[in-house]
Amino acid sequence: MLHNRLRKLRNEDEGFTLIELLVVILIIGILAAIALPSFIGQSDKAKDSSAKSNARNMVSQVESCYTATSDYALCVDGQAALDKGGITAVVSAGSTTGYTVTATSDTKNQFVITKTSAGVTRTCSTTGGSTKGGCTGTSW
Repeated sequence: MLHNRLRKLRNEDEGFTLIELLVVILIIGILAAIALPSFIGQSDKAKDSSAKSNARNMVSQVESCYTATSDYALCVDGQAALDKGGITAVVSAGSTTGYTVTATSDTKNQFVITKTSAGVTRTCSTTGGSTKGGCTGTSW
């Protein structure tokens, strides 16, 4: 009796058919095709957030430099009074009343903070960059 059961189990076909495996692979492919663009968009947003943070941190550095020197012209790239502290942003157009800070993300988007006597503006540009990141218009 036990011998007959073992023989029956050995003779039964078990496992998945080729069609079932293809259907599973197709479903996984469809799910991956849906999720991949979303993941890429999140990755671009993270890269842009890093550049935005660099720009804001550089503004703090420029304002600290201005407190010490009372002159924004001494707080631009290349001046000894500006300590960037490892921040990757460019400070330019220094004058007694303002400056421009530009940070470029890994997605090639540029984030700009400009201070003039009229106030502070923040703009971004996607020229050559990603439109799926943190720059969806002209400001941020």
